[in-house]
Amino acid sequence: MSPAIQPSLAELLRHGKVHRNLNAAPLVEIAIRRGEAQLASNGALVAYTGRTGRSPKDKFTIKDELTADRVHWGGINQPFEREKFDALYDRVVEHLRDRELFVQDLFAGADPQYRLPVRVITEHAWQSLFARQLFIRPTAQELHSHQADFLVVAAPEFHADPLRDGTNSGAFILVNFTRRMILIGGTAYAGEIKKCIFGVMNFLMPPRDVFPMHCSANIGKDGMTALFFGLSGTGKTTLSADPNRRLIGDDEHGWSQQGIFNFEGGCYAKCIRLSQQKEPQIWNAIRFGCVLENVVLQPETNVPSYDDESVTENTRAAYPVEFIENAEIPGIGGHPKHVVFLTADAFGVLPPISRLNTEQAMYHFLSGYTAKVAGTEAGLGKEPLATFSTCFASPFLPLRPKVYAEMLGRRLREHKASCWLINTGWQGGKFGVGRRMDLNYTRAMVRAAVEDRLNDVEYEVEPAFGLSIPKNVPDVPRDLLAPRNAWSDKLAYDRAAQELSERFARNFEKFEAPEEVRAAGPAPVRR
Repeated sequence: MSPAIQPSLAELLRHGKVHRNLNAAPLVEIAIRRGEAQLASNGALVAYTGRTGRSPKDKFTIKDELTADRVHWGGINQPFEREKFDALYDRVVEHLRDRELFVQDLFAGADPQYRLPVRVITEHAWQSLFARQLFIRPTAQELHSHQADFLVVAAPEFHADPLRDGTNSGAFILVNFTRRMILIGGTAYAGEIKKCIFGVMNFLMPPRDVFPMHCSANIGKDGMTALFFGLSGTGKTTLSADPNRRLIGDDEHGWSQQGIFNFEGGCYAKCIRLSQQKEPQIWNAIRFGCVLENVVLQPETNVPSYDDESVTENTRAAYPVEFIENAEIPGIGGHPKHVVFLTADAFGVLPPISRLNTEQAMYHFLSGYTAKVAGTEAGLGKEPLATFSTCFASPFLPLRPKVYAEMLGRRLREHKASCWLINTGWQGGKFGVGRRMDLNYTRAMVRAAVEDRLNDVEYEVEPAFGLSIPKNVPDVPRDLLAPRNAWSDKLAYDRAAQELSERFARNFEKFEAPEEVRAAGPAPVRR
């Protein structure tokens, strides 16, 4: 089924000033000429987006016959009237009528059996480059026969009237599954384009028996695939970009009956405090063809200041996956042998590494826990804030959470995959008292897990969460592994562990889950 494009937009694309499928060089030239962006000293194109992150309160799904009974409506999936969508669509098309437009015909999904042909229409050249680098670029032959099955229209310079249009603000992100169209306005943050298509894949893939996942993936020299789930700031991109393993993708994947495939053709890496020493692969990927969002440039030299957070902490780099050395092209791998959940626990409670059984994996997958700390988000106080994002992806899940959790459990059992919980956060105390886990030790733990070097070591079960902790990990000091041992005040650890357990329990009350999954959580939820 092709997108239901009204004649007004079709006519605009036929007769307007439209640039189709331009590659990086002309798009960079046009963006600079039009004053949309600047060129950094390393060759990357730097754009400033106004809004510096996604706008979840401005995102809606059209409620109609197709979605009424399937979508998990609520604060994440907000309903929007079909008639209001149609009216707003007409106004956006009229806004675009006399403007220079940029069209990219692309794919979501590296596996040809499941890929989704998409067309992205933007009024900014730099956003067109962003889309081209983040999605999968067709070959010349594929482009000739490309028929879009979903359409994205991004008009950041058009602002809605909330009273007239039914939006929450001047910004809007509207997903219409029946017309197979996404309408974006009032925000130039390009991550909305990327994440909306991820939400579409989360809607379309489960009925085709493909498990859609917000995770990175890589593959070892032995051909074994590993997955890395985690919220922003937990290390999903950093830890999957391992020079000893080939990168399949850094953010979005599907798990079919054949194996793993990347939804995207690029990476969208956070680059705040990026350094060549700690993250050389990402550092080297930032070059001509890469798009930097909201990175401050030094005056006169245009050298990126990655430590400068004056615009936002959410600075980003968008580049093709092949800019990473040892990238796996195309982004396809076998069934994963290891699944890793990443959390940045600012309470200092969770072990640096622990092994989960299937029921624990489903529990922690549904919970999607991490913690935010002061400085990472405006408005946060001095104390850490526990954050739970269902399936590590709640803003992008149109269907009920149990759909995705049951698919995870079934895949883990079918393929006998090991599951690990890695805490990239604090130890020896909460944020402000303890210290952040050293990245080198975290890398050593992840490598030991995915290289099967923890199969025969002895484990102990910690009491608060019932997690199995290896007593020995190669290249990691043993005194780092048991979290309670790292605290000088053991009673303070016990209080913090109890408090975090209770937070997990309260959060989990909302889920539909089997008794054995509920029992796999921390002590307060055992019944």
